[in-house]
Amino acid sequence: MSSLDLAFAALSDPTRRRIVARLTRGEIRVTDLAQPFAMSLNAVSKHVKTLERAGLVRRTRIGREHYLRLRAQPLRQVQDWVSQYERFWNQRLDALGEFLDQQKETDDEGSQ
Repeated sequence: MSSLDLAFAALSDPTRRRIVARLTRGEIRVTDLAQPFAMSLNAVSKHVKTLERAGLVRRTRIGREHYLRLRAQPLRQVQDWVSQYERFWNQRLDALGEFLDQQKETDDEGSQ
């Protein structure tokens, strides 16, 4: 599986997206990260492992404590891939806007 596929698979889950969102604020202990979630520490750890396999999270161990940090590179790959389609949809929406403007002008001329 490619790194892009792994990133998309990891980000497909809302809990993992919440974890990524929290990690944008900086490094955090796994136990602190798990507190707001209505699930066990073990369940949160499984989500973290999925993010680690995708390269989105890096774990550092200091003594018994495990700290997590977001890795931005896989997110950059996702953003690059999505941006190709952003350009496509912007072009399509611009064309739709032009069509609707023409329709409005035609409707306005017909009602006079």
